[in-house]
Amino acid sequence: MAGTDGLPHPHVAADRHAQVRTVLVRTLVANLVVVVAKAVAGIMTNTLSVVAEAAHSFVDAFNNLIGLALSRVAARGPDEEHPYGHAKFETLGALAVVAFLSITVYELVSSAVGRLIAGTARPRATPPVIAVMVGSAVVSFFISRYESRKGAALDSDILQADAAHTRSDVLASAAVVVGLVLVAAGYHRADAAFTLLVAAVIARAGWRIVQATVPVLVDQRATHPDRIRRIARRTPGVMDAYDVRSRGRQGEVFAELTIAVDEGLGVVQAHAIADAVEKRVARELGARQVVVHVEPEG
Repeated sequence: MAGTDGLPHPHVAADRHAQVRTVLVRTLVANLVVVVAKAVAGIMTNTLSVVAEAAHSFVDAFNNLIGLALSRVAARGPDEEHPYGHAKFETLGALAVVAFLSITVYELVSSAVGRLIAGTARPRATPPVIAVMVGSAVVSFFISRYESRKGAALDSDILQADAAHTRSDVLASAAVVVGLVLVAAGYHRADAAFTLLVAAVIARAGWRIVQATVPVLVDQRATHPDRIRRIARRTPGVMDAYDVRSRGRQGEVFAELTIAVDEGLGVVQAHAIADAVEKRVARELGARQVVVHVEPEG
């Protein structure tokens, strides 16, 4: 739904952020259940890989809390201090996830290496702890599918980032199950070895989030200039389009360009053509704001 200027109505954006928060609340509850189950099982059996997975899931839950706080900020419209709106706070939240993942990876690697060197730990891979890990993997799988689907539908960086992290949780939980089976067979060092594998999976998830969020934060172009130029040139009265710029992410794109019109046109006519270009570009790009400058042809 769009207003007379071709841009989404404010209540549409507000509804989007409300839906993002609903998804985050639901995943937070599910993640907290998984955290408690893993932590209790890991501590009772002295299994580092399971405790590591509990920490991994705790980061998921903590990220949900961060996402809830930042999505409220991102939902605010433009103001005097933030004339382009607050949408980047959501992207910043996705990058903040990486900071917590980095801390988790460091703690897991240092603990696992310490156990491998000492060789004194005797974890117990009991059927209940294996069942907990299998169950948590299944729960995480459905959470990641749900978040990924909603993140794509709502163009939400924080949901997509959290979904990527949760997908890594599924793989890590599966790896830990394999390690527990080896521990049960008498290979006690497998617990620490698979903890390192969990750390590697978490690190990979963090790197993928960095790749997705940094271009938005540094204002990498959102759309190729030729695409915007072609859209503008299809507007009646436009003789040329140049000096094209764009930034942002899908759903929050800002674009700026200059169009050339017949030098004999009056101000009102040239302004009407610029308005038409703004509406067309905004509609076809799904842009939040388009600014068009007018110059006489030649």
